Amino acid sequence: MYRRRPQQNPYGGGGYGNPQQRRSGGGGRIKIMLIIGLLIAGYHLVKYFSLGQTNPITGENQRISLSEDQEIAIGLQATPEMIRQHGGLHPDERLQQYVKSVGQKLLRTNLALDSDYQYDFHLLYDPKVINAFALPGGQVFITEALFSKFANEDQLAGVIGHEIGHVIHRHGAERMAKMELTQGLTMAAVLGSGDYNMGQMAQYVGSMINMKYGRDQELESDEIGVILAIQAGYDPYAMLGVMDILEKASGPNRQPEHMSTHPSPDNRREKITEVIERYESGQFQFSN
Repeated sequence: MYRRRPQQNPYGGGGYGNPQQRRSGGGGRIKIMLIIGLLIAGYHLVKYFSLGQTNPITGENQRISLSEDQEIAIGLQATPEMIRQHGGLHPDERLQQYVKSVGQKLLRTNLALDSDYQYDFHLLYDPKVINAFALPGGQVFITEALFSKFANEDQLAGVIGHEIGHVIHRHGAERMAKMELTQGLTMAAVLGSGDYNMGQMAQYVGSMINMKYGRDQELESDEIGVILAIQAGYDPYAMLGVMDILEKASGPNRQPEHMSTHPSPDNRREKITEVIERYESGQFQFSN
């Protein structure tokens, strides 16, 4: 309920109680809010940095609170909404089966066989948005807008392999934990400072950190996509052609890399080539 504040005397008199006491009380409230803000920030930091699970495939120690079963459940629950947002599934059942068959071929490789996720592959009936993405737990999607631009099956396999890479690396679960930390620190900044602008600044800084986080994840997924393509008998260099497709689709007004959740196509081309060379030389290790 909105309550009207008592009118104050501009000349310093009036009101009840000693003015100095009122100022001290205000300072006390500020200190209390600052302490609460620090406690909230500390809680979220301790909670985040106490998380730790070792990825059984990459060997990476990750800050994740979800189990694999929880990831699978989240992905399955969100799948109908993702399909709806992109105009439904593509009506051509032959193309649906084609996408699924390429995905299953990648899953029969040595690397993918170590994964316990419940994968499924979906071609979305979206002729405008050039995109592919994966949900936690193994649900993989590709839009018709991107699918229609592939020159060969090798490019399709590279993209699906990249999305499988997100699942294997558990990027969705990592991002959920990171977002929870960012939201908690933003709330702490607002409460501790009493300044909404400070909260906006904290949120901006958090978004920039998460963008860097997202770029690193894309490069990690490219790494796995390359390995899966090689092990399944596809040409891994076809991924370079996919970078050409994405670069052309972004147009001349593409954001600078530091403002984007994705690394630049040039950086991705360099990474893809480097991973191919390391893997073929027998000196491959995951870039944790």
